[in-house]
Amino acid sequence: MEQEYIKLIFGLKLKQIRTDKNLSLFGLSKITGLSKSYLNEIEKGKKYPKPDKIVILSEKLDVPYDQMVSLKLDKNLAPIGELLQSKILKEIPLELFGIKESNLIDIVANAPAKVNAFISTIIEIAQHYNFSRESFFLASVRSFQEANNNYFNDLETQVLSFSKAYQVDLTRPISSNYLEEILIEEYGYTIHKNELSSYEALENLRSVFVPKTKTLLLADGIDEAQRTFVYAKEIAYNFLKITDRLYTFPWIKFESFDEVLHNFYASYFAGALIIPKDTLTLQLETLFAKETFDKKSFLQILQTFNASPESFYQRLTNILPKAFNIQNLFFLRFTHKAGSEKFHLKKELHLSHQHSPRANETNEHYCRRWISLQVLKDISENKNSHEFNIQISNYEDDGAKYLLFSSATNDPFKEDTYRSISVGLLINKQLERKLKFLEDPTIKQQSVGVTCERCAIKDCELRHAPAIVLEKEAKNKKIEHIVNELNAKFTS
Repeated sequence: MEQEYIKLIFGLKLKQIRTDKNLSLFGLSKITGLSKSYLNEIEKGKKYPKPDKIVILSEKLDVPYDQMVSLKLDKNLAPIGELLQSKILKEIPLELFGIKESNLIDIVANAPAKVNAFISTIIEIAQHYNFSRESFFLASVRSFQEANNNYFNDLETQVLSFSKAYQVDLTRPISSNYLEEILIEEYGYTIHKNELSSYEALENLRSVFVPKTKTLLLADGIDEAQRTFVYAKEIAYNFLKITDRLYTFPWIKFESFDEVLHNFYASYFAGALIIPKDTLTLQLETLFAKETFDKKSFLQILQTFNASPESFYQRLTNILPKAFNIQNLFFLRFTHKAGSEKFHLKKELHLSHQHSPRANETNEHYCRRWISLQVLKDISENKNSHEFNIQISNYEDDGAKYLLFSSATNDPFKEDTYRSISVGLLINKQLERKLKFLEDPTIKQQSVGVTCERCAIKDCELRHAPAIVLEKEAKNKKIEHIVNELNAKFTS
């Protein structure tokens, strides 16, 4: 085991024993003859005492030597031991968030009981909602994105360096053929475009990379935009010299946080290459300067690039905060099967703060007034290749308004299954300055809730469940009011 873990466990045990015996560090120093500063460093996990010192501590504290040096913790400290032994602190690059592992160790050492209670609470919540290790890593990456406003200048610079080195014209759409040539000629790839179709179990995979032979296997059902994105990600892994990576797209499993983070880096690089920042920024400036919303122009911008609607909307979350200082926004991806009443929120990102709507794990019904769900319903009924709409959503409960852009497309790998991609922008003074068409009367405005169970909208024709959460809250408030009246009545 790592020496740091052994030192910390001994320090935690010593502090617990000392505390249980109502001894201060000063008192322990007096009865053992060991300096207070030395004992303090032991308890903080910075030093491990020599055997003769452990003998002194054992005798003066009346605790068997074997118990002192054992790595087994009692139930009060067991969760902390599990956390440290799992090495999860080693797996997550804490420096990305400006945190040093030593700082966390100090927190654990200084308040083990409180930290234990916190860790136990997190574990219980995670188990209750089936929150896996993978979910934890993905949530960490989202937090990393949000902390940086989802804009990474070093990756943007790397894209410019790549385009210069390989003479990629970023003012024109990039084809998959051009990127394929680079993969083959520069990086020694062998590419098979229909191998995956031979395996029914792999129907959801776009690509598989075999590192030993640098062989890239593609699904034959992917379109030009998807193929371009796959190639761009492979170029990113090579150009950025990333070796600790995932080998399937989408991923099946991952072994470390670095694999998840590097997957994000490669995806960001691919999006920045296919949808260049300067080109998109100029087009958005023209769109935002119009007094009315020009749907045709918006769709033309989307079609300018050899990219899927999802890649385009993802790229908006990079460009809007940086180029337009629009930092209060969210991104959502829903999936829906035709004929079903279920809508699944599969991906989300919130910049600046946790906006509504957001995912829930309590099987509540998402508000059917959301434009994200409406475009899914529309495309499942009319079978168009792409459905787009725009809406101003008014959340009356918290007084927030959002402008939403939403697109729906079919899932090429699942029959009668569709996905919607949405970006919502918080309507505030900043957005009003940037978007001239916000007052366009043709943009539909809709009062919305988060879920039916929590929605106070009366006589909603789209409601799928009663507002049981609100009803319970109202009942509890009524009970509280009556109890207060009774208390006042019988106090006087």
